[in-house]
Amino acid sequence: MAHPRITLRLPPDIDPTKAPVAFGRRALPKLKEELEDPELLTRQRALMALGDLVHDPEHAYQAISLGFMDTLKNLLSDPDSTVRRKTTEVLYLMAMHNVGRTGFLEHGVIPALAKLLNDRVDLCRWNMHYGLKLVSELPAGAIGIVESGLVPSLVLKLKAELEDIQELILETLAGCLRVEAFEALASGAVGILKEKLGHPSVAIRSKAAQALMAISIPLEGKNMVLQEDVFSDLVFLLEDEDAEVRANAAGALMFAAVTTPGKYAAINADAINTLLPLIHDDKSKVRLYAIKALTMLAEAPEGRRALLPQVQDFRERMNDSSPAVKRAAQIAVEVIEWKP
Repeated sequence: MAHPRITLRLPPDIDPTKAPVAFGRRALPKLKEELEDPELLTRQRALMALGDLVHDPEHAYQAISLGFMDTLKNLLSDPDSTVRRKTTEVLYLMAMHNVGRTGFLEHGVIPALAKLLNDRVDLCRWNMHYGLKLVSELPAGAIGIVESGLVPSLVLKLKAELEDIQELILETLAGCLRVEAFEALASGAVGILKEKLGHPSVAIRSKAAQALMAISIPLEGKNMVLQEDVFSDLVFLLEDEDAEVRANAAGALMFAAVTTPGKYAAINADAINTLLPLIHDDKSKVRLYAIKALTMLAEAPEGRRALLPQVQDFRERMNDSSPAVKRAAQIAVEVIEWKP
């Protein structure tokens, strides 16, 4: 005979680690109240539920409108590591949307995140750096990071952080260096990036070369690359097995060789002979940067003499499948065949 006994088990579709989400418009306001609750478990469960909601850009927009950014900033200082970890996770999920990156800037989230640079929990730091990386992809976000004075600290963190966090820092720096390189140069970034060019990790080598490409855009960066004698390291990477590493190394040479001393430093490092095979590389980005770098070197008389016998190779690239490579090859031929 059946008994009217009610089970104590929760239904299978209810997660006890997450706060129940209220219906409709009340959902986010209720979670905001719970995030400010003095009870630790309530805050933790509210963050778990909020993390699910902000995957949707509409919910992220509503959360920012309701003042969640200030609440989350306060939770970054919570003594509980789980709260800090979930808060940084929620923030980087919001930064995946353009409205979230804008919210970071409007509500001063970047300086608040910077306080976790030395957090003892590895995942908190990874989440924090991932959020900064996403923000740096927006020019205004990169400017915000620079104006927060974070660049020198990020450069120094490259010496001691975990490898997967170093990758994120390098991506963030590359974004920041495109808008402002002077603080990084003053912090010894070129020397540190030079060391990373020889790292066993493909991702770190590639991102270090990418950051060097960005730091070589201003004249001060070009001069520092020359002073630190980075050319031989970049030429060595031109033969790397990874196409992205080769492309970024060629791109860094392209910018660093704009000055006359840079051209001769690259030529003396045997850049011409190492770059020439890359104009036939399978990846269009490698071909493009290699041709542009060789064009820079052809502006020196010694470079032009070395490249004149190879001009037919550049003519072949004028029929390349990539319009950018076609145009670069055309300019290269004009520079190589130029006569005073």
